[in-house]
Amino acid sequence: MNQEGNRSSASTAELKTINPATEEVIDRYEIITKEQINDKVKKARIAFDEEWNKDINKRIDFIHDFANELRKNKENLAKTATNEMGKAIKEAKSEVEKCAWAMEYFADNGKIFATDEIINTDARKTFVTFQPLGVIGSIMPWNFPYWQALRFAAPSLMIGNTIVLKPASATMQCGIEIEKAFNKVGLPEGVFQTLIGDSSIAESLIDSDINAVTFTGSISAGAKVAQRATSQVKKTVLELGGSDPFIVFEDADIEKASDGAVKGRFINCGQSCIASKRFIIVKKIANEFIEKFVQKTEKLRVGDPLSDDTDIGPLVNSKSLESIDSVVKDSIKEGAELLTGGERLKNKNKGYFYRPTVFKNISPKMHIVQEEVFGPVAPIIIADDEMQAIKLANDTQYGLGACMWTEDLDKAENLSRLIQSGIVSVNNVVASDPRVPFGGVKKSGFGRELSRYGMLEFANIKSVRFYDKLVDYHHVE
Repeated sequence: MNQEGNRSSASTAELKTINPATEEVIDRYEIITKEQINDKVKKARIAFDEEWNKDINKRIDFIHDFANELRKNKENLAKTATNEMGKAIKEAKSEVEKCAWAMEYFADNGKIFATDEIINTDARKTFVTFQPLGVIGSIMPWNFPYWQALRFAAPSLMIGNTIVLKPASATMQCGIEIEKAFNKVGLPEGVFQTLIGDSSIAESLIDSDINAVTFTGSISAGAKVAQRATSQVKKTVLELGGSDPFIVFEDADIEKASDGAVKGRFINCGQSCIASKRFIIVKKIANEFIEKFVQKTEKLRVGDPLSDDTDIGPLVNSKSLESIDSVVKDSIKEGAELLTGGERLKNKNKGYFYRPTVFKNISPKMHIVQEEVFGPVAPIIIADDEMQAIKLANDTQYGLGACMWTEDLDKAENLSRLIQSGIVSVNNVVASDPRVPFGGVKKSGFGRELSRYGMLEFANIKSVRFYDKLVDYHHVE
């Protein structure tokens, strides 16, 4: 809840949220104290021990009810996200729908995923059972404020864990709305709780009596989370973003590939960890692809994110706007050729709007290629052939997702195995899906979300064996 009215003194720490389309203050919130965090984690522990992990059928019912609540309240939830972080309202509605789908998927399949496995060994009976770890601390970002919180929560709740969420301070109300929706369906007290605070409370959450931590965000912040959590021997899952390659081979359907390029780069104003961020095009078809890509980019409608006609809203805040503008100017200084965009929206006096931007003449060593660019900027690199394209795709510290475009699916299967990433999509942009594991390699993090694999990240995978008598031939541990 909004705690603005409950502040006990003028010195109480608070945060404020700002509408990136209007630059107006939306709300102010009192930041939770360390003692209050510990109290909430204690509630989560009690809920876990006394009720939540005991009956999977009740969990199924609650999670189905929650999915229904999301759909009933979709319009309000979507508007809250759009006002807080600026995404186009049609994308916000789609995000809520996807959350409902994920909740239903795990409610429908979680019981199967958690079924004991029987193994044939020298014992009379051997089985592997999957049990929840306990209380999980979740530290989530602002760019998909519902989806990133719930794609973790769905499998984790289903297997029987309880959750304490720290949402991003920019999308605080979205985090609050998630807890409200759980409360509306009668979820037991303490099973899902939202902490109100900025990054300053993350350490207190990690240090509290939680069993594990999941984090989505930057490499630098993720490294700190992992260091603090693992120093206390607490399991961590990290999703740290990426610089995903979009590879177009000479036998690709250029019309479809250019459509995919627009969608892959400019979704959520380019503020997505799995957005296409490096466009690697084989030389033979480069000119045709570039022409179509630029034409389609220039047709995108940038403006009021609450309008159903808008394709791209503002960047999340002034810092992001300044960062993107700096990347564009630095790229031009380094020799990149600007094909379209490259400036703030001229007809907007307020708001953090930036025109969708496409560059060519990009060198693999430019900053725009080596670092993750979180905004509507697309750099195009020309490759001599397929193998150079794969080499360029792997020349990065990141390894989250990649997509490739070709009509030869046998070739795609072989080349997909050469890509150093956790996800590869052929003839489509990279997208998370409850049915398949999500996560990266290299500095994109470790561990997996979604699917059965994501569910088991926060489970004790316990092996149990029954013997008739002591086996005397064991000579090593």
